[in-house]
Amino acid sequence: MAALKLFLSQASRHSLPKRASQLYSLRSLSSESNSNPPRRPSEPIPIQPVAYPVKPKPSPPQPQSSPSQPQSLRPSPPSADSQPSLTREDIRYVKDAPSIAPVAYSSRVAPLPDDRASAAVDEEAESERRKIEAENELRMRLAKAAEEERMKVPFPLLIKPKKNEKPSPLDLAEAIRQVKANAKAKFDETVEAHVRLGVDSKRTEMAVRGTVILPHGAPKAVSVAVFAEGAEAEEAKAAGADIVGGKELIEEIASGKNKLKVDKCFATPGMAPHLGKIAQYLRKRRLMPDKKLGTLTSDIAGQLKELRQGRVEFKMESKSILHVGLGKVSYKEEALRENISALMNAVLLAKPTGLKKTSKYAGYVLSVHLSSTMGPGLPVSIQSISKAADNYKKMHVV
Repeated sequence: MAALKLFLSQASRHSLPKRASQLYSLRSLSSESNSNPPRRPSEPIPIQPVAYPVKPKPSPPQPQSSPSQPQSLRPSPPSADSQPSLTREDIRYVKDAPSIAPVAYSSRVAPLPDDRASAAVDEEAESERRKIEAENELRMRLAKAAEEERMKVPFPLLIKPKKNEKPSPLDLAEAIRQVKANAKAKFDETVEAHVRLGVDSKRTEMAVRGTVILPHGAPKAVSVAVFAEGAEAEEAKAAGADIVGGKELIEEIASGKNKLKVDKCFATPGMAPHLGKIAQYLRKRRLMPDKKLGTLTSDIAGQLKELRQGRVEFKMESKSILHVGLGKVSYKEEALRENISALMNAVLLAKPTGLKKTSKYAGYVLSVHLSSTMGPGLPVSIQSISKAADNYKKMHVV
């Protein structure tokens, strides 16, 4: 401990002179700076004026007089007051002003002989052109007059032209009679009804479709295929179905082994999920079972019975027209009339709900035509059809 105190005392002793010298140097610097104080920035610096000598103006040059010409004959310089400068605008208002000489132009030079010759040639060409134009105009007038004369006198016609006049609508009985008379083919033609509706076919909610059981049978025998399994398949076979099958039949159609050449297809609700494999194939042939048409149902036997009795489907096409076969030409007139009446009642039942409220046929059924397979179409009056449909409804519909 004593050694430490001795060391500290010696260190302080040696450091004091150095500090004193430093303090002395700082004091000397501060004294020197105080002897010459700096100038304040606010005090302006004095500027000494500088004087320059004035530049002398150059004297105008004096005209040198020639010694040979006397002083009296020298021309005096014109003064500004004696001859003032005037413009054209000033002269207009000055009296006795000097007139301005007009500008003279050279007269037209006569054409040279060469120019006269070329002008004569141009006149000849112009006269020739006018002559040709007059001849062409005369020729066109004569041709036009001849054409008008020819149109006034018609050529003799051996065959009288037929006028395209729309035939007036016929009574239903008369139309059926004429359809049977016009059927001259070698086979038993089908009597068809074409009903034009006043419905927008582009709107899906306005579609017209349905089924009808013709009282005197359908014009064509229908072959049927049924997709069912178990007891329902047995019922379909008993009802007279041509082809009956389940998943195995669907697989055969999907693989292409079975072409399914039938007119109608029925299916039970249980088989509907399995028809997705062949849905595209069935839609192309319009065989896809549909609940609205009654082909997708659990009562297969009842539907087949109605089909054998003469059930016919109808569906509106893109041009809002229904095409339905009603029977054969060999049917009696009364049978065809009742089939048409049954069809019109079914069409009225299928009337869309979105259609404006009108009378029974007005605005909905626009026209009805009857025709055979190879015969012309005959218009039928809607009044006679309405009357026949009402009579059929009273007699057959409970």
